[in-house]
Amino acid sequence: MATEHREHPIFARYFDRLSRAIEPDLGAYRRELLAGLTGRVVEIGAGNGINFAHYPPGVAEVIAIEPEPFLRARAQEAARAAAVSVSVRDGVGARLDLPDDSVDAAVACLVLCSVPDPAAVLAELRRVVRPGGELRFFEHVRADTPAKARVQAWLDRSTLWPRLFGGCRCSRETVGAIACAGFAIEDVRVISLKPACSPSNPHAIGVARA
Repeated sequence: MATEHREHPIFARYFDRLSRAIEPDLGAYRRELLAGLTGRVVEIGAGNGINFAHYPPGVAEVIAIEPEPFLRARAQEAARAAAVSVSVRDGVGARLDLPDDSVDAAVACLVLCSVPDPAAVLAELRRVVRPGGELRFFEHVRADTPAKARVQAWLDRSTLWPRLFGGCRCSRETVGAIACAGFAIEDVRVISLKPACSPSNPHAIGVARA
């Protein structure tokens, strides 16, 4: 398994500013992603904690995992202002310090593109989510048009895009990877965010069942 690179100081600051700037557009998708969740939830790659404000009151606890130090500090600030209980922890998605079947749901929001080994992360989520629990995901995915998919793959191979954007890979087939990890896809829809020409389009938002 590839080693997780934890520190991305330039990208982390860029992401912190960008996520706040586009929250008026993305906030509705974040609310949709988290709507109806209950019980104990683990969120991997929580970033600056921008999701925390959208968790519904039925959630008893959010365990937020974030390896990047700057973003983790921002997430800790967001946790103090959240309406639900949030504990922010250092860690990576491929090695969760949680028992088997110990959470009711997992959340992966704009993170599976950037982990070194998505299969390992998804296997770990499958381990900690109880039988019948959920994986909520909102991720950008490989384009279904051949020309754009080739551009995405070229950017990934060039290493320029991953270096600039915190390890992000544009061309991952994330929905298929979720199914291969043993989750049953219950609902998924593909959306295009602005700008539509961005290599990080389209996005998939959905629910999978453990």
